[in-house]
Amino acid sequence: MTKVLVIHGPNLDMLGRRERQIYGTDTIENINNEISRIAVSEGADCEFYQSNHEGDIVEKIGHSDVQGILINPAAYTHTSLAIRDALSAKEIPVVEVHLSNIYAREEFRHKSLIAPVVTGQISGFGKNSYTFGLKALLGAIHAK
Repeated sequence: MTKVLVIHGPNLDMLGRRERQIYGTDTIENINNEISRIAVSEGADCEFYQSNHEGDIVEKIGHSDVQGILINPAAYTHTSLAIRDALSAKEIPVVEVHLSNIYAREEFRHKSLIAPVVTGQISGFGKNSYTFGLKALLGAIHAK
């Protein structure tokens, strides 16, 4: 069975309650349930992890034993060389996802430090960014 790590970055534990006009009304639990449903139908098993702390995310990436990573680095997208380096060191397929279209928002959100080291990026489709990302990730894993 294909093992995938799904990482939710800072403040994503507050989904459904914060800035609904940007992030929608789905909670992290709703999103995880949808990801799990699709993963099972594709023969994959997902481990979910959410942290508001950069170092914890770096350690989780470094100590994971998975075939691929689906990550929404949230605000760390634009600031974290540590997460970028941890993902790059894994040498496995990684898909970066965002609920909102980061390129249609404030200018400081237009630059992803993560994008250059991942297999691909999907943004702007709400919770579907995660499901599209999972399918793309599984395709990349199976193409290896």
